Amino acid sequence: MKDLFKALSDSTRREILDLLQEHGEMTAGEIHDSFDVSKSNISQHLKILSHSDLVYSRKVGQYVYYNINVSVFEEIMHWVLKFKEK
Repeated sequence: MKDLFKALSDSTRREILDLLQEHGEMTAGEIHDSFDVSKSNISQHLKILSHSDLVYSRKVGQYVYYNINVSVFEEIMHWVLKFKEK
């Protein structure tokens, strides 16, 4: 879970997750177009999000498509909600 919370601690990565939640599957280029940073910077953020399993990717030709991994968010919610029960 350490990687997960580290990934969520960055505002740019949270914005990327918001974009994916709002728009659904997006290419790395489409994600980049929503930010005023370099492509390599967005690529690094996507790598961290992928490594923490918050997003998954699939390659189609020359494009890489990213989407939210909903099951990880469900696990987080389940973990957080157990504290409310006590």
